[in-house]
Amino acid sequence: MATQRSVFIRDVVWQRLRHNRMAMVGGAIVLCMFLMAAVASFICADPSVIDVGQQLLPPSWEHPLGTDDLGRGVLVRMLYGARISLLVGFVAVGVSSLIGILFGSLAGYYGGWIDALIMRFVDIMLCFPTFFLILAVIAFLDPSIWNIMIVIGLTSWMGVARLIRAEFLSLRQRDFVLAAQALGASDLRLIFRHILPNALSPVLVSATLGIAGAILTESALSFLGIGVQPPTPSWGNMLITGKQTLGSAWWLSVFPGVAILITVLGYNLLGEGIRDALDPRLKE
Repeated sequence: MATQRSVFIRDVVWQRLRHNRMAMVGGAIVLCMFLMAAVASFICADPSVIDVGQQLLPPSWEHPLGTDDLGRGVLVRMLYGARISLLVGFVAVGVSSLIGILFGSLAGYYGGWIDALIMRFVDIMLCFPTFFLILAVIAFLDPSIWNIMIVIGLTSWMGVARLIRAEFLSLRQRDFVLAAQALGASDLRLIFRHILPNALSPVLVSATLGIAGAILTESALSFLGIGVQPPTPSWGNMLITGKQTLGSAWWLSVFPGVAILITVLGYNLLGEGIRDALDPRLKE
């Protein structure tokens, strides 16, 4: 029965999501980004190869998006940059979701002084502007891609913790939890087997939207020169070159900027669609 019910719920959610045109547009954008990252190494040359004779060429048949100040194709570097954006988004959101789920579960299940201690720590973390907190941490670390992903994850888990805590507070007094508790189920089994699977829906929405935020944060850090370091291609550090040659080589700024805009928009549309599909109260 439980399996049939889960299959039915999944089918209902998919039907709602499929009929949401904006969500489908967002899903198509996200799928295109995955395809770009997957085919980059098969159809493109090394993005760090310098060709002095091809510097700052405008878009053409040979170079559809032009070249940069070192003669490297902008299209090639953008395709490889899509990998960086995906990696940063998923790893950072994975770290933040794991931390948020852990703290939110403990706070929501046990309550009392544990809840008060964890939530006061969350409030303290929320007092600091996230971007400036990241800048402060990065100042003491090497500006590598792995440090960027971990730092973004470590500074963005508070929203997930609050969502999970709220779900646990709502679910821990339900009949199925009380029945499992009466049968002698341990706290770990109650948390991870009975309550947490039913509390993950808002986390899925938050994670989808969080990927967009992580991509924006990485792009901003790379643009400031403390994110992904050249010659590794990143949409953010590609904008640095574009800033220096904005008057004579507009394509160096426009195309990476549009890529960031469309990708973030795609994840936001998909996240909003998933939220609407999972929440029956939002169904018209």
